Amino acid sequence: MEQRSSEANTSKELKAQVDRRRTFAIISHPDAGKTTLTEKLLLYSNAVDLAGSVRTRKNQRHATSDWMTMEQERGISITSTVLQFDYDGHTINLLDTPGHQDFSEDTYRTLIAVDSAVMVLDAAKGIEAQTRKLFEVCRMRHIPILTFINKMDHMAREPLELLDEIEDILGIPAAAMNWPIGDGPTFQGVYDLINKRVLRFSRTEHGQRKAPLTVSDVDDPKLVEALGDKAHSTLREEIELLSVAGATFDEEQYRQGNMTPVYFGSALNNFGVEPFLQELIRLAPPPQPRQTIKETTIDPAQAAFSAFVFKIQANMNPKHRDSVAFVRICSGKFEKDMAVEHPRYPKGLRLTRPYQLFAKERVSLEEAYPGDVVGLANPGLFAIGDTLYTGTPVEFQPLPRFQPEFFAAVRNKDSSKHKQFHKGLDQLVREGAIQRLFRADQSHVPLLAAVGELQFQVLEARLATEYNVQIEIEFLPYTAAKRIIGNAETLEKVAWPNRAMHVIDEEDNPVVLFGSEWELRFCRDKHAHLDVRFEDLGFTADAAS
Repeated sequence: MEQRSSEANTSKELKAQVDRRRTFAIISHPDAGKTTLTEKLLLYSNAVDLAGSVRTRKNQRHATSDWMTMEQERGISITSTVLQFDYDGHTINLLDTPGHQDFSEDTYRTLIAVDSAVMVLDAAKGIEAQTRKLFEVCRMRHIPILTFINKMDHMAREPLELLDEIEDILGIPAAAMNWPIGDGPTFQGVYDLINKRVLRFSRTEHGQRKAPLTVSDVDDPKLVEALGDKAHSTLREEIELLSVAGATFDEEQYRQGNMTPVYFGSALNNFGVEPFLQELIRLAPPPQPRQTIKETTIDPAQAAFSAFVFKIQANMNPKHRDSVAFVRICSGKFEKDMAVEHPRYPKGLRLTRPYQLFAKERVSLEEAYPGDVVGLANPGLFAIGDTLYTGTPVEFQPLPRFQPEFFAAVRNKDSSKHKQFHKGLDQLVREGAIQRLFRADQSHVPLLAAVGELQFQVLEARLATEYNVQIEIEFLPYTAAKRIIGNAETLEKVAWPNRAMHVIDEEDNPVVLFGSEWELRFCRDKHAHLDVRFEDLGFTADAAS
């Protein structure tokens, strides 16, 4: 009886921990203000004392989530970041993702690790190309999305036009949850359509501190005076119009990914940020059940532990110079030193060095729960997509890899740095910073493949910064790569294009690089009678949807 009571208490505690967690990603097109919003969510949760952003002055600190030197120099996010913090009795796991399309694979893996997403739109630009692609990934996985229309303190498009665009382009209803009061220089707050109240904010120096808030009624004389009679009448008309013709928010449709609640604000000035954070906590679902490869469902509140590795990151902190595996917990309670099963290690593993992550910072932790992302020291034991579990074997769906579209030969400028050069390449390929590492039949020069050209710039910068290695990059005239499957006798009968290049991948599989899609199709069609298969190395970023 005592054992049953103890198990019941443990189960109750686990469910309570699951219910108080929110794990979400922030997605956007570059320069929509995603990183700034991330920083301000940290400010309002008291996770940072002073907000810095990519737009601040040079003598002010950089955004917390953009910790790489190259991110700070360029003002862009190029790697996914995990930020765990508490707010209003909840534990938040915020995964900030790269906005640039060249890092779509990293973003895609991150979206598999979350239970909901925040979509940030620029009020002047609306839906942009990368936003649409990332939205399609979320829709494919039925991820609920809250929308934050940012930069209302700048010249913006009409709010009704933005709502219509969301519905027209993304194909789901957009339910306004608040409404902007003024725009551009006159933007001063939002009208809370749910609670029927006016939230007016005051600017602070560089938006580094919480914006003072005044709550009032829409007919407050001070609001009328601030806006003017005409602007105030327009606001009243729009509020009445929305009450009649606007999309009515349906929480069940939102949870299924079929509707998005929309909020207006300015992350830079902190206008509307805290009310949005409160709504995020209210609406974002707690950790959800996970499907396994056998189509069974893993309940997050079940006692058996399960988790998967969705990211590897080397050299997060110059003091450590090591590799960290990012592990999303799916069920059960994680405890330091616990023994888990790992499909590639029959004897199992003991997880002795777990970390709680906050961008590049990490501290040792004793326990964690479903929805949390734990960092594990990775001396080569973990790879992206690995599953860890206790009890009955669990295998989650494999994490997909993207088809590379750019190819280059990479040479080490200093032969005395041979060891550092190859160690750096190996670690960066393992973490997915570059999609593939090839070697040519008669060359010792490594050949690398990536989704976009910017990845090679990141590679060059990180090898210099983290491994003290200078490289030369020679882009190659290839646009497609296929793994070739067939016996040696059959492959000898293939008449390859003159420009085709034969290489070997990391797993010693033969791969052929083609100069164009036309060459690839011609070669494949010409040898259709042979028992030769041309296999993709992944899927394209466009095919993610």
